[in-house]
Amino acid sequence: MNILENLLALLPFATVEQKENIFTLTVSKEKLYETASILKKNELVSFDFLCDIIGMDYGDSLGLIYRLNSSAYPAYTLTLKTSTEERENPRIDSVIDLWDSADLYEREAHDFLGIAFTGNPDMRRLFLRQDWKGYPLRKDYDASPEVNPIPMENEKIEDMETLPIIDLNPDRKIEPEKLFEAGEYVVNFGPQHPATHGVLHLRVALDGEIIMKIDPNFGYIHRGIEKMCEAYTYPQMLHLTDRMDYVSGPINRHGLCLAIEKGLELEVPERAQYIRTIIDELSRVASHLLGWGCMAMDMGSITAFVYGMRDREKIMDIIEETCGGRLMANYNVIGGVMADIHPDFQKKVKEFIPYMRKMLKEHHLLFTGNPIARGRMDGVGYLSKEKAISLGATGPTGRASGWHNDIRKIEPYAVYGKVAFEEMLREGGMTFDRYIIRLDEIKESLHIIEQLIDNIPEGAYAAKTKAVIKVPEGEYFSRVENARGEFGVYINSRGDKYPYRVKFRSPSMTLVNTLKAIAVGTKVADLIMLGGSLDYVVPCIDR
Repeated sequence: MNILENLLALLPFATVEQKENIFTLTVSKEKLYETASILKKNELVSFDFLCDIIGMDYGDSLGLIYRLNSSAYPAYTLTLKTSTEERENPRIDSVIDLWDSADLYEREAHDFLGIAFTGNPDMRRLFLRQDWKGYPLRKDYDASPEVNPIPMENEKIEDMETLPIIDLNPDRKIEPEKLFEAGEYVVNFGPQHPATHGVLHLRVALDGEIIMKIDPNFGYIHRGIEKMCEAYTYPQMLHLTDRMDYVSGPINRHGLCLAIEKGLELEVPERAQYIRTIIDELSRVASHLLGWGCMAMDMGSITAFVYGMRDREKIMDIIEETCGGRLMANYNVIGGVMADIHPDFQKKVKEFIPYMRKMLKEHHLLFTGNPIARGRMDGVGYLSKEKAISLGATGPTGRASGWHNDIRKIEPYAVYGKVAFEEMLREGGMTFDRYIIRLDEIKESLHIIEQLIDNIPEGAYAAKTKAVIKVPEGEYFSRVENARGEFGVYINSRGDKYPYRVKFRSPSMTLVNTLKAIAVGTKVADLIMLGGSLDYVVPCIDR
């Protein structure tokens, strides 16, 4: 902690607050870039991981909250805050030259709150149409059809490719730039293409077969989940998290419950903690099986996909029997779980563990050792550790490049601190490393479940809560290890039964940004395989 205190001494103009292990720095917008630069480039401890940027409407001002971590000291968490009272034309310096992940985060804040970032060359809206009126996460937003009539025509490609220029001189007229030059050969992938793993639209510039540039377009299934949360009570919000990353639904919902429980200072019974952890790991195995099968299918192996779905179905049956739902388990609730485990739950989980271990060997024989598959994966799609950190590519993708980022190890929650398991790390950073690490993680998840399944303690499966839940005024963060990386939850409460602001950190959004980095220079035939190796889920991005 002395290292962090020495670093903060370099920022005498910042207001510093500490709550548990989180330091909060508040600076004026004029000092934002200087502060961010010191935090990123300092030799004492570099905050090289920009986890998220949270846009805020405080009523009297618009604000930004930067969530920062250090890859060298992952236990250190720092939040950097700034604000502007300007609402008509708010401008804040971009940090895109410090962290690659700021690219999409800044565009998201611009899209929903209207904050423009000077220095960011791409200030297009990220999720909404370019002709959308107003900024939905502002408290004075008018959603009436008179102001925002429902467009009946497709958005023009020209509008999607025009890069607005942020200029501090309102009298100067500058022609907006185009993303693609007139002579470039541009191909559309999606949004209906089955191998884009969802309704994702990729605009790809090619030189022959070589990829020169990728422009991802989001928002085709944007549902305004964060805006919806402002009108939902805390128990009503829970079901939305299952529907973002729908193959990691129980883990996402666990993360939201943790944030609410922090605010309530609610102690979750030990039995519920064990059950939550087992369900989380079963969900991780199911997700990785689907990801493995889809990636194999992207490379032409239908059999591998069928095998993956076959094994995943056994997990779905176990979850359905205890939770009541299959894809949408709807199981975690504030204070524990919705109902106790089924009488056959432990028996069926214990039967599944040796079965899955046997099937893993079969999966490796079927596809991992296939010389054609290896030829397509080895030496393709390199992602360095430094680039993974700068992009915020957490989860198996970052760990395949040697980045230690597993939240279960860094900041143990539930009962992860009571079990022995290894964080799967590889150094290659290639497509094969991202492929194989998920199969390795399945093996480790089975090891975690095996340690817990016979040791579930007796007692209550949920803590008692009030009929109307009001979270005390304040800010609350939580983060969990989703099957794709760090899933973060931010809640700003004013003491009501509804949150003032909720922000979800999507691990998949940074993974699509990673695709832009690893695909350039590869062949167009590799594009789908590279996307499969990242295993992003589009509803989690669009939210």
